[in-house]
Amino acid sequence: MRVPLLDLKEQYGKIKDEISLAIEEVVNSQCFILGPKVEELEREIAKYCGVRFAVGVASGSDALIISLRAIGVGYGDMVITSPFTFFATAGAIYNVGARPVFVDINPDTFNLDPGKISQFLRSLKREDLRKVKAIIPVHLFGQIAEMDDILRIAQEFGLKVIEDAAQAIGAEYNSQRAGSIGDLGCFSFFPSKNLGGYGDGGMIVTNDEKLAEKVKMLHLHGVNKSKYEHLIVGYNSRLDALQASILKVKLKYLDEWSEKRRRNAAYYNELFKETSLSSNSEYEALNSSKYPVILPRVSKGRRHIFNQYTIRIRRNKRDGLKKFLEKKGVGTAIYYPLPLHLQKCFCYLGHKEGDFPVAEKASKEVLSLPIYPELTNEMQEYVVQRIREYFRS
Repeated sequence: MRVPLLDLKEQYGKIKDEISLAIEEVVNSQCFILGPKVEELEREIAKYCGVRFAVGVASGSDALIISLRAIGVGYGDMVITSPFTFFATAGAIYNVGARPVFVDINPDTFNLDPGKISQFLRSLKREDLRKVKAIIPVHLFGQIAEMDDILRIAQEFGLKVIEDAAQAIGAEYNSQRAGSIGDLGCFSFFPSKNLGGYGDGGMIVTNDEKLAEKVKMLHLHGVNKSKYEHLIVGYNSRLDALQASILKVKLKYLDEWSEKRRRNAAYYNELFKETSLSSNSEYEALNSSKYPVILPRVSKGRRHIFNQYTIRIRRNKRDGLKKFLEKKGVGTAIYYPLPLHLQKCFCYLGHKEGDFPVAEKASKEVLSLPIYPELTNEMQEYVVQRIREYFRS
């Protein structure tokens, strides 16, 4: 049996006619840049996320850069974020001239550890503390970070909060949607995301009208009201009408697809426990070396939308298991094999191995399994059976 990590062709087959009509409508209108389709999607995303404003941009990476610019982050500033995430988060901080400041993660959720944020801020001298402008929590794999604690810390130290929700559209934290909790929220519509386009695309959401206006200027060359009146130097970062029309079709199915991912995650959990690869006891699963697999943990009050289903493999067996599964036709991925503080391009920050041990340990243990909505129970059973076969041998 072949079980790919992701199968977008099957999803496309079910909505092909709707997608074709949406694309044809844009082509017939010959309105490709901005226009009504983009505006309609912005309104729908704002409503879906429970915010007042949404602005489409060219990518999730641009969403982060423009959000940082919108809150005034620039040269010499410092922004706190996770070392265990996709490169774009820290890259955006660097690209506005600021310094990425890494803080270690929670071992259970892979998200920023608020206690470590507080500890870092309290360790700074007054002159350095003034340079810290913002926190970017990453809602990794589709589960929202500890936002109550992060917001409390941000308020205490006068910091802005930008949610990197690239993997978390539709996720919830105490009934609040991802992107609606901080000052700004950033989404990616990269094709592999839960809501993915047919190319690059992104969105910035906020409840702050002034920030929304700043974002609108920044994403369109700093234009104010007149096409050739530029109040600031901005970017050419526009979500095009073709992507917007495709995303409008897919948005209608997003909650259905997310619920299927959640059901698939629950079935994986059941299978792993039945095969004794993980324990029914959460304490045992985490602390007993008898069980080789640690399952994803969902914190209380969360709606985890499982952009990835990421397990941890003990006994230094992760890489061997990955190769074994590939031979058996099972697609997997490692998100992420090298923490950001150990990337060569960030060597100027002066970090070394051991600085963020939780992130470093995660990078050696994590393995993401297929979790897409069209995955069948039989395919999941095959995946778990092959993992069991590997550990038996």
